Amino acid sequence: MQLRKMMVMLAALSTMSLALTACGDDTTPGVESCKADTDCSTGYCNTAASVCMTTCDSGSDCPDTEKNCAVLAGSTSPQKVCQCQTNQLCNKDSSTSLVCGTVSKICEEPGSTTGCTKDTDCATGNTCNISTGVCSPAATTCTGEGQATCAYGSFCSASTCTAVPAPSCDNFNPSKGGKTPVWSASSSTGPVIYSITKLSWGADVVSPAFCTGDTLRAEVKAYAKTAGTFPPQKSALQGLFYVTVNGNQQDGVTLIRPSGYSASADGKSATFTMNFCPGSISTISLGLYFTGGNEICSQLSK
Repeated sequence: MQLRKMMVMLAALSTMSLALTACGDDTTPGVESCKADTDCSTGYCNTAASVCMTTCDSGSDCPDTEKNCAVLAGSTSPQKVCQCQTNQLCNKDSSTSLVCGTVSKICEEPGSTTGCTKDTDCATGNTCNISTGVCSPAATTCTGEGQATCAYGSFCSASTCTAVPAPSCDNFNPSKGGKTPVWSASSSTGPVIYSITKLSWGADVVSPAFCTGDTLRAEVKAYAKTAGTFPPQKSALQGLFYVTVNGNQQDGVTLIRPSGYSASADGKSATFTMNFCPGSISTISLGLYFTGGNEICSQLSK
């Protein structure tokens, strides 16, 4: 009798297991690496991401986190596979530990070789190639200027990727009345100002004069993470601020003449001349920043 009951229970459990399998598992299976379909237990290799994928005929064959059953974009195979759609669907409850791989189309840990969408998805010192979703060590050498191949928050200086300097002036010292710095290279996304240099200090070289007395003309260079951030014309530029030593700030765009602004074709970098009226002083402390970008100081003398 006991043996008969045990056999009945095992049969029932087996039936339940088959039913659950037919409906699709609710958890993401372990990721298998591959180079060809024969490397995968599922028989399907996403060669662009080097990961195995679960084949399917409909969404019911897929886990809840990867419910999109479709032919993989760019694949020559007609076989449908389970694919993720959003980071939110990759996570249960309020978790944010997984991302939807931009190339792998499976749910995975941020910063894996196929899952990044921004630099902050990658480990410290790595950058994200958003077109491939691949994290790789940030460059330490570079050519040109601006961000070049450097990580966000660094700029190319003498062929070396150099972190933009932290603000050390009273303009951004709250204990002396300055503005509190909030920018972080690991979490911020705004434009980065990396260079402020004096062009001239004296009678304005442009007519009409910007100031009634001396005019300080300073060249400013900045870059952005996203194409199109810097508009073609100065009239559309927004979010630039000039901070004085006592923490007061004003719209920095008003300090730029239309003729003194130039942006790159892709809108990822800009060079512009800012005009200041220093009065009778011979040394000035400039504090500048873009919304969401780094705070930077420059001490200029006549």
